[in-house]
Amino acid sequence: MLFKNKTEIIAIDHGYGNVKTAHSYFRTGVTAYEKEPVFKNNLLEYEGKYYTIGEGHKEFLPRKQNDGDFYLFTLVAVAMELEERGLTEAKVYLAAGLPLTWVSEQKEQFKAYLLQNDHVDFRFRGVDYSVDFVGADIFPQGFSAVADRLHELKGTNLLCDIGNGTMNVMYINNQKPDGTKCFTEKFGTNQCMLTVKEVLMRKYNVAVDDSVIEEVFRTGKADIADRFLFTITQTARKYVEGIFRSLREHEYHPDLMRLYIVGGGGCLIKNFGVYDRNRVTVNDDICATAKGYEYLARLKLERSGEL
Repeated sequence: MLFKNKTEIIAIDHGYGNVKTAHSYFRTGVTAYEKEPVFKNNLLEYEGKYYTIGEGHKEFLPRKQNDGDFYLFTLVAVAMELEERGLTEAKVYLAAGLPLTWVSEQKEQFKAYLLQNDHVDFRFRGVDYSVDFVGADIFPQGFSAVADRLHELKGTNLLCDIGNGTMNVMYINNQKPDGTKCFTEKFGTNQCMLTVKEVLMRKYNVAVDDSVIEEVFRTGKADIADRFLFTITQTARKYVEGIFRSLREHEYHPDLMRLYIVGGGGCLIKNFGVYDRNRVTVNDDICATAKGYEYLARLKLERSGEL
């Protein structure tokens, strides 16, 4: 998406498990090297150092702007979007977000963090990029995923954004978000992952790779013995029950309102939840929030006459 002066709008959802753009995503792990490593898949070269991107994931951090890794992830996300658009040089306007209850306090700090450099030269996957950062906007995480369908949200609606690190809850009444009823909890899918690994170790004395557990989360199955699959699915069901219990604590009543689930945790709800599918909508598009940031940035810039 472009400004009148050919500036690219690039949306980035800085998750703890995955960083998403409107068209792609990657895991948030990063390993730094002083010298060029042997294996160069997803290799970022920036300011004389080398970083392998995508191994593992970030721990929960209440202030992402205090961690330099999220700036590296921003560069990678920009590179992946520019590659999608056939560009290696661009002026870039960033659209990003923060959990609902953090936006007011941290918005300006996170914006300054993303715009810490006016110009950046770096290399990713062997391709050189030259980027001028010309601005940024920070939006409420989760809400952006339904921003383009607010006209459909009549009556009382509860939005639940389940990410890797946090779960964000917001009420939307008659197409308008209720800023007085927003909640952020440390109840993301990583909590389920940690519980599954602990249960497997306690019951069977085995360490199961994260990728296997994630496959069960996404699809409900994996090429493993039945006893392990049973344990993972039972633990996931208990986690989902905890999600709905938490929502009820925030006054969720399925007969009185509709529920919209967004974020990576939506697959857990779909595969292991018990709910009325006529009154609960699960958006399992992992890029939905980033697409929403881009949509909101476009609206803002159109209204200001910059688009």
